[in-house]
Amino acid sequence: MSPVTPPWEKVLWKKQPYPDNYIPEGALDSSLRKNPNFKPYTYWPLVHLSTAITQHLATIFIFLCVFVRLKDHSLDPRVLIFLSLGCFFLGYLVWEVLQYTQNLGGSNHGNERNERIRLDRVKTFKSSILIFLALMSLSPVLRTLSAATSSDSIWALSACLFLLNILLADYGSSNPVIQGRHERLTSVLSMNAAISSSVVLASRLTNDLAVFALIQFSVQSFTLFPMLRRRLQAFSDKKPSTQAMQTLLTLILSISSFLLAIPLSSTIAFLVLFVLLAVTMLAPAVLVWAQKYKNEIRGPWDVAVPKLN
Repeated sequence: MSPVTPPWEKVLWKKQPYPDNYIPEGALDSSLRKNPNFKPYTYWPLVHLSTAITQHLATIFIFLCVFVRLKDHSLDPRVLIFLSLGCFFLGYLVWEVLQYTQNLGGSNHGNERNERIRLDRVKTFKSSILIFLALMSLSPVLRTLSAATSSDSIWALSACLFLLNILLADYGSSNPVIQGRHERLTSVLSMNAAISSSVVLASRLTNDLAVFALIQFSVQSFTLFPMLRRRLQAFSDKKPSTQAMQTLLTLILSISSFLLAIPLSSTIAFLVLFVLLAVTMLAPAVLVWAQKYKNEIRGPWDVAVPKLN
């Protein structure tokens, strides 16, 4: 009579009559899990999240159209300066309204809040004056910065810097002003890449006023506007009623980039329109469609994840 084989046990300290790689039949069936952390996406929330990318791309297209018009002297630099100042005051007004709305729901004392707002306004005013004077004094230097460099190298360098700006930009709603955190390193690198690209493009212009107007527009487009965009996005995440403002801003920037590109080249204008529509409408649809192919299997071979209270 043959001895009865003892049942297999999942222990290492006990010698068993089984090979080291032995797994009993059906041992894994009860512990297998398919897509345990999967949260399905829906289309319209993804479209809303993609508006930040659309706004950033539209801003770059608008900036490039403005540069081309300054270069061929079809746009007066003084008009651009006044338009930039108007956009700055409009954006600052929106910023103040959002800050006032945030403070209404805050728990800070009234005197502390008013003092902090006053200090922020004074700091903003001083910074604006310093940037304005610095750009005026540096415009002659920036105009001759790359005089010895060929235009082909300038176009290639500018394209690479704008591509780096797109890849490293912060499209989330994390705002250091609201959440008390510092800017991400990638966000700072993205901003520096955009400003550097603007500087090398401005060196192709012929007069100091045009250089000043373009750099001023660049600072507002790639430094100040992303801050306002993230604050709007943070408010739209908390209050769905403000999502209409985010949608309206996306439409304004997209239509402006398309209208500015049409006189330059109809082919480029429709290409810009296709890119913006693809990012806003097509990419979320592809992501929703691709969810059905997600197949992540979890089992006892995975590293244990500690559960913390």
